[in-house]
Amino acid sequence: MKIFALGEGSYSVDASKKFIPFDPIADNYRERPGSLFIHINPFLVQTDHDLILFDSGLGYKNTHDELFLHQHIHGAGFEPDDVTLVLMSHLHYDHSGGLVVEHNGKLEPSFPAAEHVIQRGEWETAFGGKSSSYRKPIFEALQRSANITLVEGSGEFKPGIRYELSGGHCEFHQVFWMEDTAGKCFFGGDVLPEPEQLIRRFKAKYDFDAQRAMELREEYGKKAAAERYTCLFYHAKSAPVGKVTYNGEHFTIAPVG
Repeated sequence: MKIFALGEGSYSVDASKKFIPFDPIADNYRERPGSLFIHINPFLVQTDHDLILFDSGLGYKNTHDELFLHQHIHGAGFEPDDVTLVLMSHLHYDHSGGLVVEHNGKLEPSFPAAEHVIQRGEWETAFGGKSSSYRKPIFEALQRSANITLVEGSGEFKPGIRYELSGGHCEFHQVFWMEDTAGKCFFGGDVLPEPEQLIRRFKAKYDFDAQRAMELREEYGKKAAAERYTCLFYHAKSAPVGKVTYNGEHFTIAPVG
């Protein structure tokens, strides 16, 4: 198993739900009052049988009109068409924007050769149009021409890949446990988005069920530590891949790679 963090950079987000690039060195956070500052890290994982993308970032492009996501996949030594599975924790814009790319004014799937695995309830919620956290044109483009598999609840998608309906961050959020002959990894999406959230207990106002999300962070952290899973932290600032240890009272996370 090989893991590649496809860092898409840092952003500020205000009440308008716009993601504005933020350089912690050059930009002053005081000039963006009321903003939440986040970091975006999709992941590419090569296993014995698949090349897997975990969530897809914002879908922003570089100066050559290429998705940062595609640029980083090339940098890892692969082509976007090499991706066989796209496993989505949920469909909020900062996780789903890179699922499509604009060509000649039309949105097309960014990974046309891949199977996209999404919770059915999350897919239906995204189409519902009741939240600005979702961008409906993305899902309309996928529906037209992408290979989509809608799963329900929890189960084994294929040998070595398990999905679990967690809820917490949003009603139909899911997490993934994966293993092959070379290792094991856990992707917690926005239920376990950064290492710091294991170290300190708190309820996040942005979660659908803050109490449940807090409980799940601890539950998943303990399981990852006990069973030696490598954790993939989607919103980590500096250490997106880590090994978790737990001494019965406190968590520690050691960066990997």
